[in-house]
Amino acid sequence: MTAHEGNSVTLASRIAALIEAQGPMSVAQFMSIALLDPAQGYYATRDPFGPRDKGGDFITAPEISQMFGEMLGLWLVQAWIDQGRPQNPRLVELGPGRGTLMADILRAARQAPGFLDQLEVVLIEASPVLRAVQQQTLADSGAAVRWQNQFGEGLDERPLFLVANEFFDALPLRQYVRTDRGWCERMVTVENDALAFGLAPVPAPRPAIPLSPETAPDGGVYETSPAALALAEDIAAIIARRGGAALLVDYGYQSRNGFGETLQALGGHRFADVLAAPGRDDLSAHVDFAALAGAGRQGGAAVLGPVSQGAFLTALGLDQRAGQLASANPSAAESLKAAVERLTAPAQMGTLFKALAFLPPAFDSAPGFMERPK
Repeated sequence: MTAHEGNSVTLASRIAALIEAQGPMSVAQFMSIALLDPAQGYYATRDPFGPRDKGGDFITAPEISQMFGEMLGLWLVQAWIDQGRPQNPRLVELGPGRGTLMADILRAARQAPGFLDQLEVVLIEASPVLRAVQQQTLADSGAAVRWQNQFGEGLDERPLFLVANEFFDALPLRQYVRTDRGWCERMVTVENDALAFGLAPVPAPRPAIPLSPETAPDGGVYETSPAALALAEDIAAIIARRGGAALLVDYGYQSRNGFGETLQALGGHRFADVLAAPGRDDLSAHVDFAALAGAGRQGGAAVLGPVSQGAFLTALGLDQRAGQLASANPSAAESLKAAVERLTAPAQMGTLFKALAFLPPAFDSAPGFMERPK
């Protein structure tokens, strides 16, 4: 698709016009527009969750099985108990999708009624389409739920219990490419009437690369998400000061050991060209968990993990929960077994997906995590 294809004004053509007026834009700015443009952005205009035959672009763990949300909900409740049941807790979810995860968390939290008594639930969601779906999903949850467009608006005065599943992978990303001139930022420009990648003509000041940047090959790519790191630090600072816990689950790498790009586009459960149709396809990149952990420590929180999703869920009792559900409904035994396999098997989501936790500074362990290094 070209930037000016057809007679309609596409998001690609609007981006191209912006570039032609102001010059090339960063990959981070392109991602922000492609995903969040109020009129034509990917998340602003659709519900992307679900199987391909129902129009979905991808399926996340909460849609695979209720057990995923139940495990995360019980983990958050246990963190609340371990901290002496602080009053007026706030439960926040970043990027709540269809509301499925929050519904499962709240159902599991009924195991500890005191947690729900004074609980405020806040969903961080900018998409009107997804907000409407979430309202329907949570209509009978029994919880008072409110919405905010972004994190940070008055969320720093109460104990914060936060969950984010497949949220950080979609935050804007900057890319730097090793050239004979130095590290040049990758930009989005227009060539032959179509969006294309290019390089900034002047090298950037050397990015803060946790590897030896001089070992990168020509053409090697370094990715970083300042937005993700700033958000993680803000979350950690609130938890360090007010108490609470954050559980971040996403796909990515535990520590960077090379220079390569992970930015990708996905539509209809298939990979696509990142620049081909902004607003039509999802954009995401692998999460740098080591960098997120560093941001959490910078914010003053104790940081646990990352650990693989498979190990985390297994330690929390996923197999036992599947057994309970199978005993109650034997006809579902095979589907429950398949769900456990998909969530925990190394060849499925078990290894690529990881869990990272932020806790108040005094805490050095939590269910599913080994003690943090002294």
